[in-house]
Amino acid sequence: MGNTTSSAISKEILEDLKLSTKFTETEISLWYENFQKQCPTGRITPEEFEQIYSRFFPDSDAKTYARHVFRSFDTNDDGTLDFKEYIIALHMTSTGKTTRKLEWAFSLFDVDKNGYINKTEVTEICQAIFKLIPKEEQSKLPEDENTPEKRANKLWAYFEKKDNGRLAEGEFIKGVTENENAMRLIHYEPIAE
Repeated sequence: MGNTTSSAISKEILEDLKLSTKFTETEISLWYENFQKQCPTGRITPEEFEQIYSRFFPDSDAKTYARHVFRSFDTNDDGTLDFKEYIIALHMTSTGKTTRKLEWAFSLFDVDKNGYINKTEVTEICQAIFKLIPKEEQSKLPEDENTPEKRANKLWAYFEKKDNGRLAEGEFIKGVTENENAMRLIHYEPIAE
């Protein structure tokens, strides 16, 4: 084993993560230890990420959504997530509605990574989001959003674009920020019991 990477997290990454997330040094270090245990290579594959993500959604199928989340955080397109990409993924998907979160949401919806979102991509992500919603919860959804297609139509309508139009990041963020409903439709918030 010529592996010389120390199990302690580098100061540089720690500082960076403290700035870009709301996590404390203790939290980050703890996750890093777990990360090292789970991923001795220091890299997470899409399959491993799906498993981690699925734990957050025990009653539904999180695979498809996890794959999209993975794609959106694999910023260097190498097919894996390193610790930093992983923590930022956790942070972005778990904390408040900041511009950063909306920038992330944009990259989640930009399936082909061309810098624009079209209605087909919105529908694809809505299908993935739908799989996260437990069956009994799906049956309680409002009539105009109780299928992935209806949800996509409702969301797309907020952007006032033709069906064959496309959205740039700024337009997406503006549309979502100005509409509480759009904000709600771009992700799935489990209903608090």
